[in-house]
Amino acid sequence: MRKMLTRLMGTAGGGTVKDPKNKADPAPRPRRKRVVPFWRRAQTRVAVVLLAGALAGGAGTWTARSGWGENVLNTTKWMAVKSSADLGFTVQDVLVTGRVETDRGELLDAVGVARGAPILSYDFQGAKQRVEALPWVLQARVERMLPDTLVVRIIERRPLAVWQNNAQSVLIDDTGAQITRDGLDRFANLIHIAGANAPDNVGGLLELLETQPDLKSMVKAAIWVGGRRWDLSLAGGIDVRLPELGAPQALARLAAFEAESGVLSRDVRVLDLRFPDRVIVRQNSVLGRGNAAPKAPPHRSPARQIQPGPGQET
Repeated sequence: MRKMLTRLMGTAGGGTVKDPKNKADPAPRPRRKRVVPFWRRAQTRVAVVLLAGALAGGAGTWTARSGWGENVLNTTKWMAVKSSADLGFTVQDVLVTGRVETDRGELLDAVGVARGAPILSYDFQGAKQRVEALPWVLQARVERMLPDTLVVRIIERRPLAVWQNNAQSVLIDDTGAQITRDGLDRFANLIHIAGANAPDNVGGLLELLETQPDLKSMVKAAIWVGGRRWDLSLAGGIDVRLPELGAPQALARLAAFEAESGVLSRDVRVLDLRFPDRVIVRQNSVLGRGNAAPKAPPHRSPARQIQPGPGQET
């Protein structure tokens, strides 16, 4: 029995089994090289695949130009989709990154896919456009992670200011785009702006204020005047009028004047910086009780001294 088993295994291996008890057994013959049929060789398969791809591409181009076979192609496409779904290529989960303010329900509606839908037939471009149409979404990317997951990556807008326009307020981002009118109480710390086309210029305003951080912290609102310059409203009810040209230099003069005289803590209503050689100070006529407007420091040239408003002292 052992001898038969050994031979069967040997025969299966393709050679002659030597019987150890038979000393006269001839030497083993060399194995015959196995011949692989031409149609089963790897090179042949690769060539067939390439040829089929070329023929399919040519056929697709021809049918697209001729209009013939469109129904056949669509039928074949959906048969392939159904087959992929049968193999488990269906949407079972949606992963989202970057969502902070975007509403979860609105995002899922924009993604627009039901659990179990074929993942290979999902319209990614359409989903991207729908997601980017949401108020908080600046950019979006939708991808598949086979076999069963959609990945949605979003970049949300950065709220920058609250724009008051026609008795209504709206949150805007750093591009001036409107985000939402709801829940603005959460953004009360942001600067409020007003004026036609103010959102288009708010980026420049904040860059200007960044040059004087101490003053920036005092600015509560700003008005875009005449489509060319800003008026600032500071904490304490002081209005600062900036020039159309040279606003950074004007703001630097105000910062230096405040450091030297503390003008912003005095009984002042308006600081007019529109003139490059002087600052016009108007006192609060309602609260003022004979207090004089602060003078420029003695070492400043006469051309830089404060010019009084009507009825004010120098």
